[in-house]
Amino acid sequence: MTAILRKELLQLRRDRLTFGMIPFIQLVRFGYAINTEVRHIPAAMVDQSESSLGQALTHMLEATQVVRFEKRFATVEEAERAILRAKVRAAFIIPHDLDDRLVRNPAIASRFAAPAQGDAGRPVAQWTANGSDTLVAGAIRSLRTMPLGELFRAPSTPATPTFEVTLYYNPEQRSVVNIVPDLVGIILTMTMIMFTAAAIVRESERGKMEMLITTPIRPLELMIGKIIPFVGIGLIQVGVILGLGAALFSVTVAGSLGTLLVVTLLFILASLSLGLVLSTFAKSQMQAMQMTVFVLLPSILLSGFMFPYEAMPEAAQRIADLLPATHFMRIIRGVVLRDADLADLGPDGAWLLGFTMLGLIVASLRFRTRLDCWQGGHRTTQTGRRRPVRPNCGTGSWQASSAMSSSGTTSRSTAISRASSRRSSSRRKTRRRA
Repeated sequence: MTAILRKELLQLRRDRLTFGMIPFIQLVRFGYAINTEVRHIPAAMVDQSESSLGQALTHMLEATQVVRFEKRFATVEEAERAILRAKVRAAFIIPHDLDDRLVRNPAIASRFAAPAQGDAGRPVAQWTANGSDTLVAGAIRSLRTMPLGELFRAPSTPATPTFEVTLYYNPEQRSVVNIVPDLVGIILTMTMIMFTAAAIVRESERGKMEMLITTPIRPLELMIGKIIPFVGIGLIQVGVILGLGAALFSVTVAGSLGTLLVVTLLFILASLSLGLVLSTFAKSQMQAMQMTVFVLLPSILLSGFMFPYEAMPEAAQRIADLLPATHFMRIIRGVVLRDADLADLGPDGAWLLGFTMLGLIVASLRFRTRLDCWQGGHRTTQTGRRRPVRPNCGTGSWQASSAMSSSGTTSRSTAISRASSRRSSSRRKTRRRA
């Protein structure tokens, strides 16, 4: 028992990647990136007053660090269109009569003229926000009672609402409205990458790579043939998730089903191509599964599924932008919740298409390199037998030669056993004749 325990500890000590680098990388990355406190929400402003008070009010809002005004529009319709396209999360609308509303708003003390009877509940300005993300909507709603006494250096009443807040797409603030479409991206990421991550490795471990070499098929055609069967499985999963979401939680698809089909196909192909790339780097199916988890965790924590994208530091946002799930989260929310079309989702859709093409090219190039190692990994002996030679083609190509070696050893053993059985049968026949 002591010897077995020592052997297992020695094997675990050799696996430095799993027990050393992966926990360190995950801790630093997620501990630095995850933040539930929403800050610097991208917002738009529609200043219809064009006054110094409107500029002062804007500066007060930016000083809270809750919002960051990135765009300015002349009309409310343009701001709402930007919310639909996910260019901004909220829009701040300043009315024409801002001066009159400020001095008559009950949030400021009666230092000025007393408000008229019909002006007691009149807000100073209005917020319109995308309410599909409950954390972002909650941050915008926290500005509803922002004190305005600093504008006139007068005491204010914080309990009195200052702004009117209108939440689109999820006015009831149900968290399941945001979770159901996001689950489509998470489940597809997990299953699609897992299916294809072990595709090439499985062929090597089962000794079927020689069959692929002899077939008149190109590496790119092989990569495409590997991912097409899983596309149907992904579409079935999407139908099940959205169907159950509509039946159990009343989360229906607001957009076009044709648009949903197109963007879902783009994400499925992007995930499958990423799995193929991982498969060309993995040395075994177990390592392919570890790589899948290494991609799945960032897709859950950095894509905006659990934590707002705006709450992450800029460096973490750049890492999140490299993940297909981040772009699909924006797309699926736009189609399911905001009734967005392909024109509104163009940048993210183009990114997924480019990622798919790049992934297929990289996977085919990696697989072609490994095929070259395979074909150059034999030498012919003086007796005419071909023996496998381990090539030196870099990381990721050793399993091909090892699989060939095992298959070659198996075939030679089978041939030797058949030859010995033939000699034995011929000897028995000779003895019978004698």
